[in-house]
Amino acid sequence: MSRLFQSIQYGSLSVKNRIVIAPMCQYSANDQGVLSYWHEQQWGNYALSGAGLCIIEATAVQPEGRISFADLGLWNDAQRDQMQQLLKKVRSISPMPFAIQLAHAGRKASTDKPWLGRGQITPEEKHGWQTVSASEVAFNPKDIPPHALSVAELKQVQQDFAQAAIRAVDAGFDLIELHAAHGYLLHQFMSPLANQRQDEYGGEFENRIRMTLETFQAVFAAVPEGYPIGVRLSAQDWFDGGWTVEESVELSKRLQQLGVAYIHVSSGGLHVEQAIQIGANYQVPFAHAVKQAVDIPVIAVGLITEAQQAEQVLQHEQADAIGLARAMLYDPRWPWHAAAELGETLEIAPQYLRCQPHGVKQLFKPFSE
Repeated sequence: MSRLFQSIQYGSLSVKNRIVIAPMCQYSANDQGVLSYWHEQQWGNYALSGAGLCIIEATAVQPEGRISFADLGLWNDAQRDQMQQLLKKVRSISPMPFAIQLAHAGRKASTDKPWLGRGQITPEEKHGWQTVSASEVAFNPKDIPPHALSVAELKQVQQDFAQAAIRAVDAGFDLIELHAAHGYLLHQFMSPLANQRQDEYGGEFENRIRMTLETFQAVFAAVPEGYPIGVRLSAQDWFDGGWTVEESVELSKRLQQLGVAYIHVSSGGLHVEQAIQIGANYQVPFAHAVKQAVDIPVIAVGLITEAQQAEQVLQHEQADAIGLARAMLYDPRWPWHAAAELGETLEIAPQYLRCQPHGVKQLFKPFSE
């Protein structure tokens, strides 16, 4: 049996294979942070993909925590109720577990939809607002500097993460992922490139990771006992003087001690002049470094696009699961094709059983609960 199609445990959640649909912002909510018809078709598409787990896009815990005005939010009960209804629809066609990534964009907030190419929207303009961060250091020199959060304000952010987590559980999500990667707020506190504070949340490593650890603890305390919470990290900033792989490893060890269900390893996003060396498997060594230091699942992501490539990452024990993002957008049936290539049988919706390829051993069987 291939490693890719073996089951895996994320805390208390058992998942049937090791293919993870990584969170991808759709920039398709209305300006109140609520779901649109786009999300209905997208979530349904994810549910029928054959992946083991789907983590939906970065969802803001505060209005000012959205990357753009078209991002999802979970800061009120109306948003929760709408997600609950959509999850019920999705579960009527597939038993695949759904997770949600809770996030705050910090200084990278108040932007336009990325395909419009505009960048930050100023507070005076429609759909714009004042951003916040660890310090008054802008992501892009052309941006308006963020407001540096006071201790009282950052404590409120932590509590808003916790409240959003309660709503996520009530909505019916099977798992929560905290977004501490890609240059967003928690990552901003972690990196000395963005964090120039002089208090207990800035300076040395122990202080810079405090915001992430306390946010995790606030969420952990808010959800039911045993409910799984993962964390996504940027392993390094790809810029001198920034957050490092060694720091990511040490933070992962601290998170394991606090009860994290897994670590999802990406990189970059913190500095506008980052020099990422992109290529196949380019982030896998970072996942491997974390995996060697912890005893919980580690998810690798980043230009892993082929079935044999994903299988080899797992066979070489560089990671425990594979996150797919753009590859799933390009090929929504990627798990089907991977199962065929690796000689595995995949559970799918019974309505699709008749598309079993001719001449291939039994590739499909109907969903089992």
